[in-house]
Amino acid sequence: MVITNIEMIPGKRVVKHLGLVQGSTVRAKHVGKDIMAGFKNIVGGELKSYTELLNESRQEATNRMIEQATAAGANAILNVRFSTSSITQGAAELFAYGTAVVIE
Repeated sequence: MVITNIEMIPGKRVVKHLGLVQGSTVRAKHVGKDIMAGFKNIVGGELKSYTELLNESRQEATNRMIEQATAAGANAILNVRFSTSSITQGAAELFAYGTAVVIE
């Protein structure tokens, strides 16, 4: 599966447009990690536990988007975007979406 954030792939031709595909995941923060992040805010620096959480969430949302595109018969997803939104205090959704196509 070819995945790109641009509208076309140089040297390839879109032969079939299959529409929007998407994947999402909702994740909550771990209380222990949240406390440690609070301490890190005092001294500064990267919140590695949150970086890992977001990376895992992004990968899970992408995998779900790929599954949907594969089921539709696509071999590529163009114009991929990611979005996040707060669902409730301490939980957020990571959403991946793009256009499923067949390229040759």
